Amino acid sequence: MNALELRVPPVALSLFFAGAMWLASVQFPVMSFAMPWRLVISMALCGIGIVFAVAGVIAFRVARTTVNPTRPDAASTLVSSGIYRFSRNPMYVGFLFALGGWAFFLAHALGFIFLPAFVIYMNRFQISPEERALSSTFGKHFAAYTQSVPRWL
Repeated sequence: MNALELRVPPVALSLFFAGAMWLASVQFPVMSFAMPWRLVISMALCGIGIVFAVAGVIAFRVARTTVNPTRPDAASTLVSSGIYRFSRNPMYVGFLFALGGWAFFLAHALGFIFLPAFVIYMNRFQISPEERALSSTFGKHFAAYTQSVPRWL
């Protein structure tokens, strides 16, 4: 299973999950349900997701460190300011919010089941390897950061 660690870029994984959610909604239409305000809710969640993800990228750019999620060992700076004061993974939080918005838009029961699956995959195959690399690079500074800032929110 280590072969999957840091192999699938999170953006591609998010698109895969979005496609799987859509496919489930098409294949099992009986699990769809009516949802008032679904468009407003979905747009709001996607908007929040975009803000989180973009704020994460901007903070990395300002710090002049890599945004490449498949190469956490290339990080030159431990970013702990801005949005990173609230989440160690704001870009991934943003993807989760966007997927949540997509689930609301689809108004399909199976769509919501994919959300915890996304979190489980990200924790195991993306975030844990990233954290090992960052711990190796930044040592006690990263350890202190993990004690004060949650992994997701």
